[in-house]
Amino acid sequence: MIDLRSDTVTKPTEEMRLASYRAEVGDDVYGEDPTVKKLEETAAEMLGKEEALFVTSGTQGNQLAILVHCKPGQEILLEEDSHIFYYEAATASALAGVQTRTIKGSFGAMDPALVDAAIREDDIHFPETGLICLENTHNRAGGSVLSLEHMEAIHTVGKTNLVPVHIDGARLFNAAVALGVPISDLARHSDTLQVCLSKGLGAPVGSLLAGSSEFIRKARKWRKRLGGGMRQAGVIAAPGLIALTQMVDRLAEDHENAKVLAEGIMNIAGLRIANNVKTNIVVTDVSQTGLGEKAFVEKLKEQGILTGSVGTGLIRIVTNYDVSKDDIQSALTAIQAVVRAK
Repeated sequence: MIDLRSDTVTKPTEEMRLASYRAEVGDDVYGEDPTVKKLEETAAEMLGKEEALFVTSGTQGNQLAILVHCKPGQEILLEEDSHIFYYEAATASALAGVQTRTIKGSFGAMDPALVDAAIREDDIHFPETGLICLENTHNRAGGSVLSLEHMEAIHTVGKTNLVPVHIDGARLFNAAVALGVPISDLARHSDTLQVCLSKGLGAPVGSLLAGSSEFIRKARKWRKRLGGGMRQAGVIAAPGLIALTQMVDRLAEDHENAKVLAEGIMNIAGLRIANNVKTNIVVTDVSQTGLGEKAFVEKLKEQGILTGSVGTGLIRIVTNYDVSKDDIQSALTAIQAVVRAK
């Protein structure tokens, strides 16, 4: 099987597996795991933040940010198809006691003027605006990239209104590679951010939350409250360190494979590319083939290609470390076969 469902399906490299085996470890709750410390220090330096915190997942990192920034009864502003709103099980309301206010975006980007207008006035009828959340790259917008100018504009709105800005940067390294800039250039347009190690970077588990020292101090306590205190966590931090230091530049290969895939799909009658392919996600409209998205996914599975459906008539194909150029050609052959056999 060629697995193109997500970049979350990547397997750790042999070097990562060996690093895990050889990792120097200690009790991280006591602050005694040297590998975790090195990972957090490396991440903080790369992101240009005072400190970073190793967390179990991107969702945990995002929710820790909400818990630290907000008080119960407040409101967070975020794009209507954002991961925090769409895929995190209403945790912001369940745990932090805040409500979400969504803003329609264009390819995942909220109009700064609309964000500014959505910030609540001081009125006893309204919740206070506690946080603005961005997502870069934007998953449901097909891996679209928020520009530096856009992020700066949103951050300026936040600073003007004294509202912090958090970036869900699960694939922020993809955005940095696509823009050709250091990830710190993107991170500086935020107060806090979360980045994943377990997607395109190939680590088996984990994300990093970054911000000021005071923010991380509070986030560490919330992590403990949520059962996220880890002991000899160096065995999972060691692969993450390799992900940060050795796997970033190779994301360009995933982007190139996605573009090759998209170009091939555009040459197949009855198919249309539904997103602007800038990173590693290709969204394909199969509605003109006479097959629904779920049926199309099943037909591809029979051809040895795993994909996923993301909406009416839409399938999502995600390139990743374990997918080669030859795999892309095999996928195109299978897609062509499905269309012809409909």
